[in-house]
Amino acid sequence: MSGPGARPVPIALRSGEGEALWFLDFLASLKGSAAELNGASTVVEFLGRRGSGSPLHVHRKEDEWWYVLDGEMTFWVAGRAYPAAPGSFVYGPRDQPHTFQVTSPEARFLHVTEPGGFDGFLRSLARPAPALELPPHDVALPDLDHVRAIAAEFGIEVLGPPGIPAAGPGTSPARPKETP
Repeated sequence: MSGPGARPVPIALRSGEGEALWFLDFLASLKGSAAELNGASTVVEFLGRRGSGSPLHVHRKEDEWWYVLDGEMTFWVAGRAYPAAPGSFVYGPRDQPHTFQVTSPEARFLHVTEPGGFDGFLRSLARPAPALELPPHDVALPDLDHVRAIAAEFGIEVLGPPGIPAAGPGTSPARPKETP
């Protein structure tokens, strides 16, 4: 889309295509921005290494979901941990605290926020990736206070550092909801 009232145009991206960014310690490939998707969603493919994850946070403006393509991860949503292997889908409704962490050597996953707008936050903290590879280990990550300040501009409240919260009452690992 370009300009007010413009109609969205089809998008068809192949593997490895899309705006490539280093976001935190992930390679992020933007597959569809809010502007391109008529404000309905933002779609990002992420690649991360073992231990990579997001700070514990809450979205106030959008719901989000993840689909694990390769590798294994753990998602923590609203006080429950969900192990996720390839083919796993996890949904995090707005106003529910959540985080995730890569638990295999690498993991690739699709991340979607609805409505769109997460791409603005992504671009505010990211830098262009010079190659389709993970950021080097020596690339400095942004300070958590800086992440917190930028996140607040996008209706995201950062509650704590990356990592799955320790199990306690109401936080024990659980199986994701299964449909009959």
